[in-house]
Amino acid sequence: MSQVILEDLLATLPDAPVHTVRIGTHWTTVVVESQGRRRGGLATSMRPEDDHHHGAGSAVPDAGRLHQQGGRALAELVRSASPPEVSVGMAAINALLPQDEGAWVDLNAQVVIAERGAGKHVALVGHFPFVPHLRERVGRLSVLELRPRADDLPASAASEVIPQADVVALTSLTLLNGTFDGLIRLCRPDALVLLLGPSTPLSPLLFGYGVHILSGTVVQDVDAVLHMVSQGANFRQVRQAGVRLVTIRCEGDREGR
Repeated sequence: MSQVILEDLLATLPDAPVHTVRIGTHWTTVVVESQGRRRGGLATSMRPEDDHHHGAGSAVPDAGRLHQQGGRALAELVRSASPPEVSVGMAAINALLPQDEGAWVDLNAQVVIAERGAGKHVALVGHFPFVPHLRERVGRLSVLELRPRADDLPASAASEVIPQADVVALTSLTLLNGTFDGLIRLCRPDALVLLLGPSTPLSPLLFGYGVHILSGTVVQDVDAVLHMVSQGANFRQVRQAGVRLVTIRCEGDREGR
């Protein structure tokens, strides 16, 4: 399904000239020229599993020339078998997606999860910095993580945990690494499902695939964000530089799902 979602997203995109591509330690940014202004998109920087950067092969064969391609061509890299290229593709998708500012609410994902998870069992896929804050505000919090820390559960526990959860919050990294399909199938029909993180495509198209709330980012200060990404900034630093946190909800959720 995640591949279908990505193909459907690609089908909604206009083309636009590419201004800049930056692949930083933590974040990848693509900036396009659209309707007379620069628009930036973010995605998590994924690394090749072997990470042999001195080898004959290359995870980004067109490194140094990516900015010479069109925006749609870069977005299509989301189909690549190379993790860094997938990140470039998702960042390009997020830069090119039509923007419906009227649907956006300035709301951080952790606030949404805390409000909707009060007195309920929340399953959070991915360890976010707000986990300690969230534990104090929801009925029960189960954090599933590929690299567990502290009270996290291993990702392999998803089949036991997610079907028990009233609220399921999935990191948007699941779209990039191909795990979204299996996780969404584990959600109860009556569960509230959120997709969150800077890589999240802010497109209502995702509401047709079992997601009810999208919490992502809008790049507001392109130059500042590029500067920070280039110097290995974490998300807190990137956010302070010029990123807006926004949330959009499906119509059913607006009516009090």
